Amino acid sequence: MRHSYTFQRIPRSRIATFDVYSVALHKHHVSAMLEFDVTDSRRMLQELRRGGLAVSFNAWLIKSISQVLQQHKEAAAYLYSKRKLMIFNDINISVMVEKKIGGKKVPIALLLEKTNEKSALEINAEIEEAKNQELSDKEVLLRKKLTRVENIYFSLPGFLRRSLWRFMLNNPKSAYGRMGNVVITSVGMMGTIKGWFLHKSVHPLSFGIGSVLKKPVVIGNQIKVREILNMTVLCDHDVLDGAPMVKFLNHLTKYIESGEGIHG
Repeated sequence: MRHSYTFQRIPRSRIATFDVYSVALHKHHVSAMLEFDVTDSRRMLQELRRGGLAVSFNAWLIKSISQVLQQHKEAAAYLYSKRKLMIFNDINISVMVEKKIGGKKVPIALLLEKTNEKSALEINAEIEEAKNQELSDKEVLLRKKLTRVENIYFSLPGFLRRSLWRFMLNNPKSAYGRMGNVVITSVGMMGTIKGWFLHKSVHPLSFGIGSVLKKPVVIGNQIKVREILNMTVLCDHDVLDGAPMVKFLNHLTKYIESGEGIHG
C-alpha cells in the first residue's frame, strides 16, 4: 500500500526550543495556575488608548511584573551555588514574538533589557519594532547577532547542545546576559484558550499568559460578570521558598487587578 506524504523543514529556532524543553524537565519549578480579575485595569487601558496612548495589555503586564519584582528580586534570582543566590538589580525579560520565516510563523525570542526602568509605552514600542524586523531562516534571536560559537551550536548533536545549555545555566551572568532572568510567553495573543497551559522553562521565573475570559465572580454577596485573565507562573523552588513565593504572587495579583501604574 502506497502512502502519500510531504516533508516540512523545521525552522532552526525550533532546535533551541527542543533543547530548552529537555533541560527544563530537570528544573525544580513550582507551577501556580492563577486567575486575575483584570476588568478595571483593562478599562483604564482602554481609556488611555482613547486618549491617544497606544499601550497594549501585554506591554502593561510586562511593566507590572517588572515593578513588582523590584520588591521581590529574589523571585527572579539564579542559583549560584548550593549556598548562594545571584540576584540581579535589573529585570531582563525574554518575550516570544511570532515572526513569519520561510512562509511559516515561528516564535522568536526578544530580550527586553531593564524593563524596570522603562514605561509600558516604551516596552510596547520596542515589541512593535521587533515585530517589523526582517529575519532570515538562520536567525533565532531578535536584535542580537549570533556569535560564531552560537552558530556552530545548531550543527552539534543533541547531547552536546543540551550540555551547552546546562553549562550556561551554571554560569548565571552568561545566562542573564543572553536570556534574562524572566520569560513571558503569551499564548492568549494567538486566540482564545478556555483554560491554562502548562509550559516548561529554564528561567528562574516564567509566565504563561493565557486568554482573558468573561466569568461569573462573587463580589460581596453578588454574582457579577468580570474579565478574568488566566496565567500560569513557574517559580524555581531552588531559589524561592513557599512563603516568599506566595507574598510575591499576592503582591502581583493586587498590582494587576488594581491597574496600579497605568496612569503613572
